[in-house]
Amino acid sequence: MDQSREIYNLWLEKLDKNNPLYAELVEIKNNDAEITDRFYREIEFGTAGLRGICGAGTNRMNDLTVGRATRGIANYILKSGQDPKKGVVIAYDCRYHSKEFSEMAAEIFAGNGIRAYLFPSLRPTPELSYAIRKLGAASGVNMTASHNPKEYNGYKVYWNDGAQISGEVSDGILSEIQKLDLFDAFPRISIPDAVQRGLIVMLGDEMDRDYLNYILSLSQRPDSELDLNTPIVYTPLNGAGSVPMMEMAKARVFRNFMIVPEQKDPDPDFKSVPFPNPENPKAFEIAEKIGKDVGAEVLIATDPDSDRMAIEVSDGKGGYIALNGNQTGGLLIAYLAESRKARGTLPDKAAMIKSIVTGDFGKAICEDYGIQVYESLTGFKNICGRIPEIQSKGYEYFFGYEESIGCAPGEEVRDKDGISAGMLVSEMAAYYRARGLSLTDVLDRLYQKYGYYSEDQISIVLQGKAGQERISRIMDALRNREIQSFGGFTIAEKIDYINGWRDIPPQNALKYTMTDGSWFAARPSGTEPKIKFYYYAVDQDQTISRRRVREMASAVNDLIAKID
Repeated sequence: MDQSREIYNLWLEKLDKNNPLYAELVEIKNNDAEITDRFYREIEFGTAGLRGICGAGTNRMNDLTVGRATRGIANYILKSGQDPKKGVVIAYDCRYHSKEFSEMAAEIFAGNGIRAYLFPSLRPTPELSYAIRKLGAASGVNMTASHNPKEYNGYKVYWNDGAQISGEVSDGILSEIQKLDLFDAFPRISIPDAVQRGLIVMLGDEMDRDYLNYILSLSQRPDSELDLNTPIVYTPLNGAGSVPMMEMAKARVFRNFMIVPEQKDPDPDFKSVPFPNPENPKAFEIAEKIGKDVGAEVLIATDPDSDRMAIEVSDGKGGYIALNGNQTGGLLIAYLAESRKARGTLPDKAAMIKSIVTGDFGKAICEDYGIQVYESLTGFKNICGRIPEIQSKGYEYFFGYEESIGCAPGEEVRDKDGISAGMLVSEMAAYYRARGLSLTDVLDRLYQKYGYYSEDQISIVLQGKAGQERISRIMDALRNREIQSFGGFTIAEKIDYINGWRDIPPQNALKYTMTDGSWFAARPSGTEPKIKFYYYAVDQDQTISRRRVREMASAVNDLIAKID
């Protein structure tokens, strides 16, 4: 059990016996496997701050791990020379402990003399990013596990640009956190006292209106060009998107914009959906039933913190087709480019940013419209992190997206923005419906013009310590073995991002391009216990492109199976 039992005993010794975490640990005293899983490591401060299962242990989300992270961020802010009066914006989603964690964080920041801007109820992640920039805040945190299962919670950390932390800032905060003991007593000021002293400021309607106005500013077409009676069904999956999305629909006068009743209100148990992840077609089951009853043109879903957005489109036969992030991104890019060109607002030097594991469908469309394409590492801290760079080169930010159903349609939100994206999808559906076209029709036309892009993404979930070790062995084997061909595919180029590549910083990721132009990539997830594989092919014949993807995925699976 390594030192897990020893650390477990230390927690029992130091925890107050009235603390619920103490009782939780007593219950597992004879369960060595559970003790190991909870204590074999400290919860990693990584890609999105903290994320993990809620509970007692160093490898869990709880008051101790969240408190230490907050104090570490406070120390970094003070040492970095930022004005503490600029403050930290704090939001939270519908999950268990999110509200409590957010209030504790506000009290700790206040206790360290740093102003905290606190939302009084759940808000979407993109509104947090917007608020940081609007208020000129030093930082921001959101208590959310995004699309993870109900047992999880998380702690997303943002810097003054409104993007998630990375590079020097991330390393600096981690260093400050590691200096602290989990059982240190951190100074705190209660919310009522801190409000009275101006150290906690409650946010509300005014910021909500500002964010809504920003969303509306991204619209591309006037109402006269839209069929405002287009039936649209939306589900927030019991998360933070319910209020802002319905306010958007009301402001845009979408007359048949319906919300799934069972998934309208916050629910940390997500009782009506197996997993609160819009990438999973099961998340649309209730929306599909409603959609069929009302003849909906498009179904929209956002995850609990409303940064991710996925859609299903009518197949013209009474059913629905789930689109992946590459397809949705391609549709939005084409719609934005076509609309801005028609209005004369497409910049001469526009730039789009996509991740290294996102397909080339959107890239092909951008190049046709003269839009420069940049790549970044996965994650919107990296995608939006390139915005200042492209602006310094004279380019205007056009769009940013990645295959995992995330996009940033405008530069004032430096993260995935499911609310703005949902507005644009609704407008796009209404625009094409007014011209007798479905989104399926539009996608088919784009494929006919640019080629049939096929893709698949397969994740291998490997839980716990043994799982992390297996993921490492798989990546090491792929990285170190000289593979020229496999399963009928010949490798033309291998890119290893571990030490960076061209203008891309280091990341534990690999990409293999075949002689026929198809490619696959592999990388461990930064937020979940899994390794992800991405497969892509393009051909003028859709059957051929789909077959290439299937064959490549099968061949890679055989390759992985041989790794111990």
